[in-house]
Amino acid sequence: MMSLLSLSQLANFKTSHHDSEQRLIVTGMSWDEYEQFIESLGDSAAYRTIYLEGVLEIMSPSRRHEVSTENIGRLLEVYLEVAEIDFWGLGSTTLRVRKGEAGKEPDKCYCFETEKEFPDLAIEVIVTSGNIKILEVYRRLEIKEVWLWQDDQLNVYYLENEQYSLQEKSQLLPNLNLNLLCQFINHPNPRLAMKEFREKL
Repeated sequence: MMSLLSLSQLANFKTSHHDSEQRLIVTGMSWDEYEQFIESLGDSAAYRTIYLEGVLEIMSPSRRHEVSTENIGRLLEVYLEVAEIDFWGLGSTTLRVRKGEAGKEPDKCYCFETEKEFPDLAIEVIVTSGNIKILEVYRRLEIKEVWLWQDDQLNVYYLENEQYSLQEKSQLLPNLNLNLLCQFINHPNPRLAMKEFREKL
């Protein structure tokens, strides 16, 4: 049970694995226990959690994971600035709904046009696959669009009729050239990536 898992144990879990991405699964956790655990983490950026129907997965992001996450966020914000689209970046805010028994911290998430309780877009960088289905969690959270960056490929899913469908382009940002954005995600110099991406927009 989660009550047996202390923050000091989590710290050992993180520091014992250098730069690899590690996951810890806890089963049989009630919603109240999940909320208590989230509160105990506070604003710690050391972990990402995902909860679905009594199962909690805790992930310690690798350096590679965090670099890709930040690169995608910076490039997207360059586009939003150039396109003059108002946005609110909510980072890895914990999103949760009791009725759906689902919770998650996106790697990045954004509201467009107006600030909202739940973001319009969630972005996930997948280095190693977890056991909990990410899209099912986001479906219960009713996030309109989800981007999954995995194996140097960006897949876009849009929520229609309570189901996600794979899209060729963003439905929220239809004028964004995703192929162009993807060319700069692994650029070795983030500043130059932003500069060159901006010049091509």
